[in-house]
Amino acid sequence: MTNRKRVTAGVLLIGDELLSGRTQDTNLAEIAKFLGPLGVQIGEARILSDNADIIRDTVKAFSERFDYVFTTGGIGPTHDDITADCIAAAFDLGISEREDALNELRKRYEDNELNDARRRMARIPDGASLIANPVSQAPGFQTRNVFTLAGVPQIMRGMLADITHRIEGGAKVFQITVSVSNVGEGDAAAGLAKIEGAYDGISIGSYPWFNEDLRGVNFVARGTDEAVLAQVKQDIEQMVADLPSA
Repeated sequence: MTNRKRVTAGVLLIGDELLSGRTQDTNLAEIAKFLGPLGVQIGEARILSDNADIIRDTVKAFSERFDYVFTTGGIGPTHDDITADCIAAAFDLGISEREDALNELRKRYEDNELNDARRRMARIPDGASLIANPVSQAPGFQTRNVFTLAGVPQIMRGMLADITHRIEGGAKVFQITVSVSNVGEGDAAAGLAKIEGAYDGISIGSYPWFNEDLRGVNFVARGTDEAVLAQVKQDIEQMVADLPSA
């Protein structure tokens, strides 16, 4: 039987460097690709500054709105890495240096290399479970339904492997694409709305494209039932064929 439960996630990308444009985010796309096959749909993503009150309040709000929350960034060794403290504050938890987190760091560092800055990466909210980091060993952590990951894309990707077994997914979302040339979005707007309205649980978007010689649109339909999507694809193709400019 197909699982029809809708499971959602929110993503919080943390760091002033993202807002300034100095660093371009790629983590959102990676998380979306990771969650899709698990049957988890991202409902909202935000970029947050390194502001403790904003991070704390947004984490709390997202935790209440979504089944899962992913945060990236702000768990390194420097003074502005404040995410761990903000996660603890969001849930009224204490935070302290944990021996299991230190043991993970010892896989990379000798004890005499574990200075105060590096030991900051072993500060974990009370009750949180560690998320393994196979790249640089400094662990992420899970606090209730919030997964706190590194901001560096290579490290963040490595951490995702230790999250799969913690996710209880829902209905997987599939999509079909109908790509047409010499058609504008406005030509098909009414027809697309009619098709979308005829099917429950189907969303349809139009995405224009251009090159030196042609213009066109990709019509993309998404839903949890592949058989219904196949019919939607036929309807879109017929709608396009009936357009005067097609």
